[in-house]
Amino acid sequence: MAPTPEDEVLHRFESGVSWITLNRPEAMNAITWDQRERVIALLAEASADPDVRAVVITATGKGFCSGADLRGAGAAPTERVVGDIARMIRLSAQRVITAVLDCEKPVIAAVNGTAAGIGAHLALACDLVIAAEPARFIEVFVRRGLVPDGGGAYLLPRLLGPQKAKELMFFGDAVPAAEAERLGLVNRVVPAEALQDTAREWAERLAQGPTRALALTKQLVNASLDSDRATALAAEATAQELNMSTADANEGVASFVERRTPKYVGR
Repeated sequence: MAPTPEDEVLHRFESGVSWITLNRPEAMNAITWDQRERVIALLAEASADPDVRAVVITATGKGFCSGADLRGAGAAPTERVVGDIARMIRLSAQRVITAVLDCEKPVIAAVNGTAAGIGAHLALACDLVIAAEPARFIEVFVRRGLVPDGGGAYLLPRLLGPQKAKELMFFGDAVPAAEAERLGLVNRVVPAEALQDTAREWAERLAQGPTRALALTKQLVNASLDSDRATALAAEATAQELNMSTADANEGVASFVERRTPKYVGR
């Protein structure tokens, strides 16, 4: 029996956290079309479900995601016309990266091994990145004579600055986890056996926070990189206006006045 998308992208929900796990370890979790669609759907569900208050994306085996596996997209057309490739990129790699960036809940990448190509971008699009010591990040496109896609030329300069981003993309060298942490691509590097527990600790801490305030903060930070000062400050004021109508904002202020620990409910 052929594996289903549910087999190849595992999902569980516990303690307010949606866990999304790529599960094709025999292929170093190279991501297929069907897997992308399931990841996108799970991220959309996380945004819409008030009980989901954080998301973790991780993988089984030795690889986080070794890139795109297009075998799940069906047979290649016998004749390709201008526009076909651009359409495929928009509908596949770009959609999954956008789904992470636009998810209304904080998303943590727990990177267990090699993250290459679109796999690296899937991790780097997340709000926080925890890497196991054996993990490495590879802008593999140049090795195949390709332009980086899946948002790479958008994400990396914002994380590293243009010069360092070009170095990684021009040479395609593997960046070990420790170096990725030094560069600012990764928030924390931990021993492999501590990865899941660290991701759980961070995710459950986020899940106990003011969920709507975190969502608005994520939107503000992401948008600020493409905004002028006036636009960013106007967005900030609007976000605070919206946030002050939430139960969690009221609880946060009340707990401060009453000198007690706040109890946030995500509403």
